Amino acid sequence: MATTDRRATTLALAHALSAAERGLAVLPLSRTKLPALRSPHHDDSGPACHGECGRFGHGVYDASTDPARVREMFAAAPWATGYGIACGLPPYHLIGVDLDTKSGTDAPAALRELGLRHLFTVPETVVVLTPSGGRHLWLTGPPDVVVPNSASRLAPGIDIRGAGGYLVGPGSRTAHGAYGTLPGTAHLPPAACPPALLRLLLPPPRTPHRALADPGHGHGLVHFVLTAHEGQRNTRLFWAACRAYENGLGPALAAPLTEAARRTGLTEQEARATIASASRMTERRP
Repeated sequence: MATTDRRATTLALAHALSAAERGLAVLPLSRTKLPALRSPHHDDSGPACHGECGRFGHGVYDASTDPARVREMFAAAPWATGYGIACGLPPYHLIGVDLDTKSGTDAPAALRELGLRHLFTVPETVVVLTPSGGRHLWLTGPPDVVVPNSASRLAPGIDIRGAGGYLVGPGSRTAHGAYGTLPGTAHLPPAACPPALLRLLLPPPRTPHRALADPGHGHGLVHFVLTAHEGQRNTRLFWAACRAYENGLGPALAAPLTEAARRTGLTEQEARATIASASRMTERRP
């Protein structure tokens, strides 16, 4: 097993370096698809650090295109068997469309239906096949547009990886199998996201007074966070917090959402940082 893991780490590093050479910022991942390096601040109670301290262990904020830094990260995480590709960063400003096939969902069909309804087609682009039979579509966004992460917001089984998120890179090995590119797409550059789809990915315009006194909606958002599975916790919290602030419930729901996120396994510091990001995101919307 140790030999297999070393080989998987060597291959993951090689793929990560190749991606970095293309301008994609990468970080090492463990077999669980989570960042391989533990946060150096897990016992801290101070403000969130996004890598300003200079140490590794800040998740997607560690991502780099510098080959020397990538090698250093993998050397610090010899158990890594995969790598993540950070979304939302130049030069591609990558947007990942994750089409899931678990739990009886048919995300590809849902995306086609959205395309028919909103008059867009997804262009030819890089497609990464997941071990569970899903697909990751790589698209690019405008440099001045921040696309948030979301889980099943567009339709059941369609998750979006945007700013602050990452995609598992092709060539990675996880506990459930390997990721690889769909034949015929590896050579393609990530295609531009169709404008009609891009509009769907952005938070709706802020209407602060629309649902100020809707406690039922608040309970639904908290429940949405509580039922998050591993890998969905942060994206669900961010989505719920955005909806709360858009509806004028942000200050009232900040504490319940934080507690719900803590119950799913996030630290209070991580939860508060995500909710603060949602607050800033909605404030920037007209």
